Amino acid sequence: MGLIRFENVLKEYKVGKSAVKAVDHISFDIDEGKLTVILGPSGSGKSTTLNLLGGMDRATDGKIMIDGSDITQYSDRKLTYYRREDVGFVFQFYNLIPTLNAYENVDVSRRLGREPMDALEALKAVGLEKRRKHFPSNMSGGELQRVSIARAICKNPKVLLCDEPTGALDSETGRMILELLQKMSWEKKKTVIIVTHNAAIADMADKVIRMKDGHIVEEKKNKNPLPVEKVVW
Repeated sequence: MGLIRFENVLKEYKVGKSAVKAVDHISFDIDEGKLTVILGPSGSGKSTTLNLLGGMDRATDGKIMIDGSDITQYSDRKLTYYRREDVGFVFQFYNLIPTLNAYENVDVSRRLGREPMDALEALKAVGLEKRRKHFPSNMSGGELQRVSIARAICKNPKVLLCDEPTGALDSETGRMILELLQKMSWEKKKTVIIVTHNAAIADMADKVIRMKDGHIVEEKKNKNPLPVEKVVW
């Protein structure tokens, strides 16, 4: 069994008297320490899947197993602890606190982890230790995203969830961010999940899950994932 297992997961939203199935009874495994890409167009259900996995939304039916525990059965309190301690989030928009410098933004996350990294160590991992005293207003988009990754890994989560992490970046900066996420998986053995509509990213993953209209339409493993620098953009 993988670290993560979705078992026949359904997520419905009520729209008036109707129910819309954002994800429709999907099942898949994700192995620990691997990089997985969930790929699909807008409305495919990929971000809903990420929200369910991150404990930001609750499934209507089915099981979501994380390290042997079904998070769909968690109380609100236990789900809050799960989000805080076990999951690192990286979003398209960085959500940094503008009044805190890079170090302080990362250190806020460190205080949430059970066995956190040192904040400066996390900044070193993303190559920003020399920019630790800079504020978000004085940093580039790529630097801001690297700070957000440092913030996510600082609490030493089991899973790193990335929702369109390169969506607000130019291609060169986006490639740098993807190289960093791949490094987190390959060298730090983090379980990294990237949600994206960019099909080019698929070649860098250990596993690719393609979604459409709330369903999984393809699931495959790459025997030889490409280093990001060799991915054709």
